[in-house]
Amino acid sequence: MTAYVALLRGINVNGITITMSSLRDLFRGLGFAGVQTVLASGNVLFETGPGESDASALKARIEAALSEAYDYEAWIVLQGVETLGRIVDAYPFDPNREGWHPYVVFSSDPSALTELLAGADGLDPGDERVTAGDGVLYWEVRRAVGVKSPFSKLSGKTRYRSSTTTRNLRTLHKLIA
Repeated sequence: MTAYVALLRGINVNGITITMSSLRDLFRGLGFAGVQTVLASGNVLFETGPGESDASALKARIEAALSEAYDYEAWIVLQGVETLGRIVDAYPFDPNREGWHPYVVFSSDPSALTELLAGADGLDPGDERVTAGDGVLYWEVRRAVGVKSPFSKLSGKTRYRSSTTTRNLRTLHKLIA
């Protein structure tokens, strides 16, 4: 068995409403064990059965089931729970910095992270900072700037929608607890 977290993109916003109980039922229906949801923003912890080790096939199967069940184009980023723990532990900024939000940007497409990192050149470090991690980007932004920040606007572009998702570090701590 392998423990994973599926980070769903774009649910419970813009008219795509999925209850967490329904989401748990869907994952259980796919044959996964230990299914749990964390918060209502599309974070699903689950375990695969023996022989299910192809992460890309697993991702495709989950996305297809979500799309069919909820009638929307589903995108997820799939992370092993152990890997997620290492990502959280490696957060390079002060996660408790007063007045700042700590985030991790995940992607199923490494080239998207490369583009986003290149686009982060020249950010005002008084407002936000972005640095590369192992298969992720670490981002901190002043609360007063938030979604109006240049990096937030860049990462929110349509071309990244199908392959990236961002989570607050506090959410990630809840996932690995």
